[in-house]
Amino acid sequence: MDMKLIFPLILLQAILMVIGLFDLLKRDPSRIRGEVKWVWALVIVFVASAGPIAYFIFGRKQS
Repeated sequence: MDMKLIFPLILLQAILMVIGLFDLLKRDPSRIRGEVKWVWALVIVFVASAGPIAYFIFGRKQS
């Protein structure tokens, strides 16, 4: 397979993971659904692209 096709997907995955983890780490636990940061960190890291997206949609409480 051509790396020109795969590299943008890998880059997108890495960016989503870093942004998701950064947001999770700076957010107060009372502002996270379930209030358990380590569970969301595992989801962000181990559930590929769907993990960070799930955190941004379901993990953060609305202000």
